[in-house]
Amino acid sequence: MTQYPVASLIAPHAKLIPVLHVEDPDRAEPLLEALVSAGIKILEVTLRSACGPEVIKRMRALGTDAIVGAGTITKPDQLASVIDAGAEFGVSPALTPALAEGARLSGLPFLPGVCTPSEALFAREFGFFEQKFFPADLMGGLGWIKHVDPLFPDLKFCPTGGISDDNSSQYLALRNIFAVGGAFLAPRELIEAADWQTIHKRGKMSVAAAAR
Repeated sequence: MTQYPVASLIAPHAKLIPVLHVEDPDRAEPLLEALVSAGIKILEVTLRSACGPEVIKRMRALGTDAIVGAGTITKPDQLASVIDAGAEFGVSPALTPALAEGARLSGLPFLPGVCTPSEALFAREFGFFEQKFFPADLMGGLGWIKHVDPLFPDLKFCPTGGISDDNSSQYLALRNIFAVGGAFLAPRELIEAADWQTIHKRGKMSVAAAAR
């Protein structure tokens, strides 16, 4: 069975993944610099914005040691554009057979979204042993993660949705969590305001909170 390792790519660099919605490609470079200098070395640029691939391309062109991936991948035909842009991993809020096959053919490390035990098993049958738990806050949060651990000891999760500085360390303390993610690390309104100083300060606070 083909597997799609993401944790081995992510975990050595950081366990906090900012989910970034960027509408202006000119924000790419200073945003990356603000986060990396705060100690955050892995970023997910969502495709909720049409300029997502361009943002990824610009971030990768800086040549930092940050790992840059593409999020909100919902169709197989999006994989080619993010790979061309230089994305080093992909994230989806869900999984379909077509998307699973597209990920297999692309060779891109891929993190599919699940929110029920059946979806977790479905993704595992396609070779995804590392999964995004989304939306975590609406689907049981920490309780869900704790309940599925003894059922699926071979699965690990990255929760997003409702993650914050108040609960990140609680998730990261669990055996079956390899990272957490969310827009709280760099809110869209701060990106659009080009408030890099605040993003940097918040990033440092988040890194400290996650280590508690």
